[in-house]
Amino acid sequence: MGGDDARLRAVVSLAQAMAAAHTPRGCWRAAALGACEALGGSFAALSVWERGRGRLRVLVNAGDRAEGEEEFPDEETYPVHQFPEITEFLHERWAGGGEPDAWVETAEGPVEPAPADGGRGAGVAGARGYGHGYCHQRVAALRRRGRGCCVVAPIVLHGRAWGELYVARPVGEPVFGRADADFATVLAAVVAAGISQTERLEEVRKLAFTDPLTGLANRRAVDMRLDEAVERHRVDGSVVSLVVCDLNGLKWVNDTHGHAVGDRLLERFGSVLSRCGARLPGALSARLGGDEFCLLAVGPGADEVVAVATELCERAGELEFGNGVACGIASTGDPIGPVVSARRLFRLADAAQYRAKAARSLEPVVAGRDGEVIRLADSPPKPAHDRRRLRGNHP
Repeated sequence: MGGDDARLRAVVSLAQAMAAAHTPRGCWRAAALGACEALGGSFAALSVWERGRGRLRVLVNAGDRAEGEEEFPDEETYPVHQFPEITEFLHERWAGGGEPDAWVETAEGPVEPAPADGGRGAGVAGARGYGHGYCHQRVAALRRRGRGCCVVAPIVLHGRAWGELYVARPVGEPVFGRADADFATVLAAVVAAGISQTERLEEVRKLAFTDPLTGLANRRAVDMRLDEAVERHRVDGSVVSLVVCDLNGLKWVNDTHGHAVGDRLLERFGSVLSRCGARLPGALSARLGGDEFCLLAVGPGADEVVAVATELCERAGELEFGNGVACGIASTGDPIGPVVSARRLFRLADAAQYRAKAARSLEPVVAGRDGEVIRLADSPPKPAHDRRRLRGNHP
């Protein structure tokens, strides 16, 4: 009874740890560590089956990692054909309405491929495991990494194989038994529920912080990131720069060509903003609402940000149906006085943007800098069809 109580507590602890995680990575790590502890293992991994690429991709390695195993590997993948149980054996078992079962492999098992029938009748994988005969790749991996045995539990989400939970013990430790495999199946079901909840929360989070039309960040995301950026500036002096843009002539485009064309213009400018912003490591490209956009950068110098914003203005002026942007910049790398709040930096950038709009500037106006404003009226004339568009697009 004591063992049953301990396992029940382990299940509850696993579910609570996954529910408390705030990110997908945190959820994966909680799942792996919780399952590892519950099964008395020394190492655990969580992998997802990427059907389109025909591979298992490791999301997290937790516990005592072997040489070369990273906690969150960028590209640790295994071709599914090397582990056909996830695509063949499991689906065959589920076809009749059954539930997927976990199985055990041991380092003592054979490394030669299983017979054509998969050894399903034997109920043994390896010398002392419980499974189906698809063990040679896993046995080789156990030996290569100095582990004695593992239990593998399929994770099923929405009635389909999502991936697998893998827990291992070192050489010399007791080999997992049938009861362990049954318990791993239960743990995999708990993990599946936790992953499903995390995916739903991520979708809600994405909707909450993403502009649906352009796919850029929205005002809420900017406010949060800007608060964090200004706090970082106060702590370590990091340069924080904010570029605020107003897309010229959107109302004219909407009134003349319809909102579908106006939306396309917004989308295209969003793509230009994202492309230019990518030149600033870690920059956040966002649509604030309507025809207003911004770019938030932390780290790069003010001159680097101005150069990117200048390119942004040039590219915006080339968009079909567009009439460029009014662009204002405020950076703690310029002489703008102390920036003690996100609101102050935003107001400085917004004021610079209004100056650019009033002057019909072709280039960004930068807070704290006295420079010549290049006006639309002073620029070389555009081709005839563009001049007609300019007359119609004036704000």
